[in-house]
Amino acid sequence: MTRTKSKRKTVTSSRMMKTAKGKSSTRPAPVIAASGAVAKMRAGTKNAQVVSMLQDRAGTTIAAIVAATGWQQHSVRGFLAGVVRKKLGLNLVSEPGESGRVYRIVNDVASPAKADRVKQAA
Repeated sequence: MTRTKSKRKTVTSSRMMKTAKGKSSTRPAPVIAASGAVAKMRAGTKNAQVVSMLQDRAGTTIAAIVAATGWQQHSVRGFLAGVVRKKLGLNLVSEPGESGRVYRIVNDVASPAKADRVKQAA
């Protein structure tokens, strides 16, 4: 007693395909001021808050960023590597400190990621 397979119903409705263009997937490069700071960053965002903490002369720790933003430690590390170093092209320096590793942005030396982006744009 084998069952016969039911045939699939073929859908023959004619549908119009939308041809509207969506947003471009490429992002414009951020505008970086001569001081190394991002010139057009929205004020009051967590990203701006973290960058301002990093620009402080004393720097900041991952624990301080976690407390200020509510992010987890691995998210903070990803933000530092992906956004601060790669996308913004800022020179992030980490040094051992009294309360743990201290991260800060140094303006005197150009970041290798920023130099690569400038070469690609030219």
